[in-house]
Amino acid sequence: MEPSVFFITLAVIYLIAAIPTGVVLTRLMGFEDVRTKGSGNIGATNVYRVAGKLPGILTLCGDILKGFLPLLAVKLWLAPTPLQLGLTGVVAIVGHCYPVYLRFKGGKGVATALGIFLVLDPLALLGACLVFLGAVLATRYISLGSVLAAVTAPLLTLLFHRPLPLIAGAGAIGTLIVWRHRDNLRRLLAGTENRFGAKPPTA
Repeated sequence: MEPSVFFITLAVIYLIAAIPTGVVLTRLMGFEDVRTKGSGNIGATNVYRVAGKLPGILTLCGDILKGFLPLLAVKLWLAPTPLQLGLTGVVAIVGHCYPVYLRFKGGKGVATALGIFLVLDPLALLGACLVFLGAVLATRYISLGSVLAAVTAPLLTLLFHRPLPLIAGAGAIGTLIVWRHRDNLRRLLAGTENRFGAKPPTA
């Protein structure tokens, strides 16, 4: 891909990934701003807790698709190098986590990373999903499953001997997701983290 085309592509990917799916959907469906309720996060877990099952599922699907569809289009139509594809994935997760539309206060990136890894490395994603499901079923902590999956996916890309730029991109994505969960990790250590299905916090 030509450098000029690549930089334009990165800008478009960022702007698409930065669309705050949870905020847009809940407002369109007549709910209050999800950022003012529950944990204040714009992701599917908080939307589910605050607005209900359907908005939560739609937010999850939207966040996955905004990671998956743009990267798939880039991969199929623009013939990126492994470095370009890895950077595109990193820009997509940055767009979700730091969206310009919300003054760079976005989500934690798990669902969007799922969509990204569907393009970057589906097999590594499968392993990460199994880890996520096992952790959540055992503990009912979505955050713990998310962090463990974020660590697992890059390790699997390394284990599967993927191109180095894709491994680096996967590592950057996983690192950002763990960083975005730093408050959850503190609450997990303190024993105050909310389990899935529990009532949303009051403050």
